[in-house]
Amino acid sequence: QVQLVESGGGLVQPGGSLILSCAASESIRSFSSMGWYRQAPGKQREWVATVTSGGNTNYPDSVKGRFTISRDSTKNSVILQMNSLKPEDTAVYYCKAMRPLSRNEFWGQGTQVTVSS
Repeated sequence: QVQLVESGGGLVQPGGSLILSCAASESIRSFSSMGWYRQAPGKQREWVATVTSGGNTNYPDSVKGRFTISRDSTKNSVILQMNSLKPEDTAVYYCKAMRPLSRNEFWGQGTQVTVSS
């Protein structure tokens, strides 16, 4: 069973930055894509960023230009660099990995990000 462990969350002021990390229990090369999602209280989980095995990235308009996702195969990790944070970015952030072919998905337990002055 794949284990994904997120870290790096915390409290940050508006306009600040945070770096989230997702460490996988196996080589991230075994996944066709990895991504970040978030869920704010009372809201549905929403997609934040995706990176494919080929290195292609994609973002929704809400975070485009502020967030950057990247892969570190040497550490079996996916990183989410978050800049210019806003209060509406407050949520629990989850890491997801997906297998090719079977498209099985694996999720981490989440890390809390709070943007507040």
